[in-house]
Amino acid sequence: MKTRRRVMTLLAAASVLTTSLTTTADAAVTPDGWYTVAAANSGKCVDARAAGTADGTVVQQYTCNQTGSQQWQFQSTGDGYFRVNARSNPAATWDVTGVSAADGGLLQLWTYSGGANQQWQAVDEGNGRYHFVSRNSGKCLDVPGASAADSVQLQQYTCNGTGAQSFMLTPVNTSQPGQPDFGPNVVVFDPSMPSSAIQSRLNSIFAQQERNQFGSQRYAVMFKPGTYANDVNVGFYTQVLGLGLSPDAVTINGAVHVEADWFPPQNATQNFWRGAENLSVTPAGGADRWAVSQAAPYRRMHVRGDLQLDDGGWASGGWISDTKIDGQVRSGSQQQWISRNSQFGSWNGANWNMVFTGVQGAPANTFPAPPYTTVGQTPVVREKPFLYIDSAGKYQVFVPGVKTNASGTSWANGAAPGTSLPIDQFYIAKPGATAADLNAALAAGKNLLVTPGVYHLNQTLRVTRPDTVVLGLGIATLIPDNGITAMTVDDVDGVKLAGLLVDAGTTNSNTLMQVGPAGSAANHAANPTSLHDVFFRIGGAAVGKATTSLVVNSSNVIGDHMWIWRADHAERNEYVGWTTNTADTGLVVNGNDVTMYGLFVEHYQKTQVIWNGNGGRTYFFQNEMPYDVPNQASWMNGSTPGFSAYKVGPNVTSHEAWGLGSYCYFSTNPSVASAHAYEAPNTPGVRFHDMVTVSLNYQGTITHVINNTGPATPSGTKAVNLVSYP
Repeated sequence: MKTRRRVMTLLAAASVLTTSLTTTADAAVTPDGWYTVAAANSGKCVDARAAGTADGTVVQQYTCNQTGSQQWQFQSTGDGYFRVNARSNPAATWDVTGVSAADGGLLQLWTYSGGANQQWQAVDEGNGRYHFVSRNSGKCLDVPGASAADSVQLQQYTCNGTGAQSFMLTPVNTSQPGQPDFGPNVVVFDPSMPSSAIQSRLNSIFAQQERNQFGSQRYAVMFKPGTYANDVNVGFYTQVLGLGLSPDAVTINGAVHVEADWFPPQNATQNFWRGAENLSVTPAGGADRWAVSQAAPYRRMHVRGDLQLDDGGWASGGWISDTKIDGQVRSGSQQQWISRNSQFGSWNGANWNMVFTGVQGAPANTFPAPPYTTVGQTPVVREKPFLYIDSAGKYQVFVPGVKTNASGTSWANGAAPGTSLPIDQFYIAKPGATAADLNAALAAGKNLLVTPGVYHLNQTLRVTRPDTVVLGLGIATLIPDNGITAMTVDDVDGVKLAGLLVDAGTTNSNTLMQVGPAGSAANHAANPTSLHDVFFRIGGAAVGKATTSLVVNSSNVIGDHMWIWRADHAERNEYVGWTTNTADTGLVVNGNDVTMYGLFVEHYQKTQVIWNGNGGRTYFFQNEMPYDVPNQASWMNGSTPGFSAYKVGPNVTSHEAWGLGSYCYFSTNPSVASAHAYEAPNTPGVRFHDMVTVSLNYQGTITHVINNTGPATPSGTKAVNLVSYP
C-alpha cells in the first residue's frame, strides 16, 4: 500500500551522474551522450584500431576522422565512475588488459563485465578537459611517451598532470543519416543492429534508472519498424516507443516490462514516471508484467499473451489505453485501475475501484462486488499524438482525430483518422534550450517536440495558435523558476499537450498551467484541446511550491490521464512537509463540458479538485488525502472538519462521475477526520456512480462518502462503497 512510501529511505545512487562529468560552458558535457576524446598533447583522437569491435581491439590515438570508431559514451556505474562504451559496439568498453594495476597496463576494448579495470573516473580540469582515473589501479589514462604519432596504444600510468594525460571531450551528433538530431537522451534502435548490442544499451539504461526516482536523467528508447529479440526492463524516467504507424510495425520477442525488485517486498507503489507506447510484444513464457502505480502509461500496445499488473506485493493504480491484450489481464494486488478504449481477451482481479470505459472484453458492471465500473462507450476522446517513421523513412508526428461513442482500439481496422505532421514543422527542444527558444518557436508557428531532459523556465511558455502540438518524450520535465506559470494556452481550438511533467519550483507559483484565460467562453466541441499524460509534481526532487497546479478555463477540454501530486515522500526528508511543499488545490475546472479520463490527484492541502463548469464528466478518480496534517485545527474548512477530495461547485446544474476512490492515512495524527470525500449540490443533474472511501490502516477517518451520505470509514482498511448519488 502507498502508506509504506514514507518509511522507505529512497536510494538515489544513479543521481551521481553529474558528479564527475560536470557541465561547463566550454565542454557542454552531457552524461550518456557521445563524444570524441582528443589527447591534449597531440590533438589526436582516442580510436578503436581498424574500426574493430571484437574483444581485444586496441584502443589507440589516431588522427581525428569523425568516424564511429572515435565516438565514445560515458555511462554511470555509480559513485562517480563510468564505463566508456564504443560507438561501434556499445557492449565493449575501455578495459585495462589483464586487470593490471601496473604502470604501462594497455588499453583495449572488452565486453563490459563490471570489472574495476573497466570503470573510469572523469576528473574535470576546466576548459573542457578531463583526465581519467582507473577504478582498479588509481592510475591515469596516458599517451605513452607523450607521443604525437598515429597508432600509439594508450595505457594507464601514475597520474602526473601532464598533457599526455589530459583529454578534450567534444559532443558529436550521432543521429543516423536522415534522422533528426533528437539530442543525447534519445536512443534509436534499428532491427539491423546486433541484438546483443541493443541489449547491452538497454541494460545500461535500466541499471542507471531502476532506482533513480528523483534524479534528473531522462530517456526515450525508440525502436524502428522491425522485429527484435530483447528484454526491455523499463526504469524511472524512461519511455519505450515504437516508431511504426501501427503497434504491430514493431515486434519485441521477449518482454517490455516493469518489475518491483528494487523496492522489497516487490512493492510497486512507487513505480512512477515511465511508459510504453506503440509496440507489439510477444512475451517469453506467454506473460508480460507491468507492475506500476501512477504516471506510468501503457498506450497503444499489443501483447500477444497475458499481462500482469503487479509483482506480488502492493500496487496502487495505473492506466491502459488503445491497447490489445490477446490473453488475460491480471490485476493482482492493484488497488485501482483504469482501462480506456482497449480490447482484452479477459480480465481477472479486483480490489477497490476498477474502471473500464470503451473496453471490449471488459467484465460486466458489478460494483461493488466485485468493484467493476464498466461504461460501454467513451463519449468523446482523442488518442495521444505519437512519433513515427513513414514509408519514405521520414519522421512525422501522427495526430489522431476526435472519436465519439467509441470502443476498442483506434488501430483495429487499419490507420485511424487523423493528420500527419512532418518533423520539420516541429522545433526539437534538447537539453539546454531556454524558455525564450521555445517561445520563439511557438511564435513562429512551430510545434514543439521536447526531448528527454529537465528544462528550467524563466518565462511562461505561451501557446497561442490553434492546433499546436507540444509533445514531450521521455517524461520531459518543465520547472518554472521565480514563481511563474510554466505554460498557458489561449482559448483556441485543438491544442494537444502530451508527455510532460511540470515540476514546481522552489518559489511558489500561483498556477503551474492554465488552459484558457479567465472568462473563456468559446465553444470547442468540434475540435477540443486535449491533455495526454500530463503530470504535475509539488516537491519530491526539491522543495516545490504551487497554490494550484492546473486551471482549465476553456470549454470542451479532454484530460486523458493525469497525475497531479503533492509529494508525500522525497529524495530528502526536508523536501516534504506540511509547511514545506505547500499546495492548496490540484485541479480547478471553470470551463463547460470538460471531460476527464484517469484523474489522479493526491495529497493537496485543501479541496483537491474544484469543478465549477457545467456538463463536466469524470471517468475514474483516484485520491489520497494529505498524510501530513499535523492536527484537526490545522485542517478546517471553516467550521467543517477537513477538505473534500472532489467538489462540484454550488452553482453547477449538470455533472456526472464514474468510479471514484478517496483514501485517508493521517500518519502524523490519526485523530484527524474529514467530513466527506466528495461534495456536490443536491440537484438531479449532478450524479455520481460507484464511489469508495478507505481509511488505510485506520489512520484517521472519512466521516461520510459524499455530503452527509454514506457511513464513516471503519478500522481494518475496509472499503465503504456507495453505488450512486443522489
